[in-house]
Amino acid sequence: MACQHIGKFLEKCGSKSFIIIHRRIVFCASKSGLKRKAMVTRCSTCNQSLDCIHSCVHCVYFGCYGRRHIHAHCRDTPGHYLSVDVRFGATYCHICADYVYHPIVDGLTKEAYLRSWNRSGGCSDVYPDWEPTLHEKQLLNRVKKKRKIIDNCTLGLRGLINLGQTCFMNCILQAIAHTPVLRNYFLSDKHRCPSNVIPQCVVCELSGLFQQFFCGDKSPFVPYKLLHLIWANARHLAGYEQHDAHEFLIAALDVLHRHSRDSRLTVPALDCNGLSRNSPSPPLQSDNNGSPCSCIIDQVFTGGLQSDIICQICHGVSTTVDPFWDISLEISGYYDNSIDPPRCSSKMSNSSSDSTSLDGSASDDQPPTSLADCLRRFTKPEHLGAARIRCATCQSYEESTKQLSWRTLPVVACFHLKRFEHSSKSRRKVTMPISFPEYLDMSPYMSSRRSVTSHTNNINDSKLLNPAEYTYELFSVINHTGTIETGHYTAYVRHHRNSWYICDDNHISSTTLEDCLS
Repeated sequence: MACQHIGKFLEKCGSKSFIIIHRRIVFCASKSGLKRKAMVTRCSTCNQSLDCIHSCVHCVYFGCYGRRHIHAHCRDTPGHYLSVDVRFGATYCHICADYVYHPIVDGLTKEAYLRSWNRSGGCSDVYPDWEPTLHEKQLLNRVKKKRKIIDNCTLGLRGLINLGQTCFMNCILQAIAHTPVLRNYFLSDKHRCPSNVIPQCVVCELSGLFQQFFCGDKSPFVPYKLLHLIWANARHLAGYEQHDAHEFLIAALDVLHRHSRDSRLTVPALDCNGLSRNSPSPPLQSDNNGSPCSCIIDQVFTGGLQSDIICQICHGVSTTVDPFWDISLEISGYYDNSIDPPRCSSKMSNSSSDSTSLDGSASDDQPPTSLADCLRRFTKPEHLGAARIRCATCQSYEESTKQLSWRTLPVVACFHLKRFEHSSKSRRKVTMPISFPEYLDMSPYMSSRRSVTSHTNNINDSKLLNPAEYTYELFSVINHTGTIETGHYTAYVRHHRNSWYICDDNHISSTTLEDCLS
């Protein structure tokens, strides 16, 4: 919102305070500057640094917004009423009690950002906020019918024609088209590709798909070009046979990753905790931090899965971190009480009988009923059986236990319930219902919170995490109806904030969140 108080401050004191804060605190680029920012951006009252720190424009004071220490400072100090968020540079007016806008300060913010970008060695292509030129304003004024986004607006909803048992592709494309971060990326034209490879670029075709979804056309779209490019780059999906939607998702992400990596534009990557992820490692090969490359696919879908091998003799821990695009969860593998002791529960349905769990909880004797049950089983310690692994600490071959946890989380988490079972004797679909919430807290399964021991899965109280930073919000669900031999895929998608729709190829109908969760 516009604010008269910030204008009066600029007339009286000038813009020097804003320049210093934006250049030296908010958008510092050098190593020494980042170190200084980490040291000084702590609340002067409670000495905390995690709760949206603001810097007073009038004096050298840093205060946290959540605990309202910056509010108390401006209230108790006469003439102090402006502060700047040290993360993004937004200006807050404590008289108006809102974040405010001023063209001069906004220009200083953009200038400091571009200055920091150039000093940090960023690429030459920077995407500032779009501002129409005089010619573009004239063209916009000629448009008599202007589209207004309202609560029940259906712009962005469009059915997809089934090209012959391609419902597995249509449901994945609907989920991708309604992924907010991908929608913002492609609609802002941030993907650039050399002109000589555009006809063969899957990312360019996906960018065109977003344009088709938001062009306002209500008729179903035919994604034949995208299907052909997927066939050309993932030969195992070619043909008109039925395929698994999860298999298509992984193949599509792999092709998009390879084509994104080959394009000219890459942007600085951040993980879910705001840490830089600029390693050029490919998605299936990670460094010690599990850092992927900086293409848009890895920025959105890649996380780090930590595997801890614990020696049963010296309790030494060997840790590896591997990147992942999705999380596949078993829902049917467990032992009956009449066969094995309660503490022995199979973690994987196709694993050998000597790979057993050490959790020992009574609930592990029963199949999972919720997504939380699946995640708990996925991350509990398991004994590796008679196989002896060389311990890096004691240099001996001893029995070990293994525990999985998440080192870093992706921006968008894909959970896959393994409902299709294949064995030498039979093939079947597991129809067991699994409940899932609208909001999912992943903090209990993080590596930084779990206490890695050989016999327990307790929470380490000294490393409590803020659940708000590790909570996901549901925006798409893909369902399969039918049997393992024949069936059909549909997709639930969230459109805008509270509107849900079910996409069944070219048919799109309104539904509710309750129906999706059921």
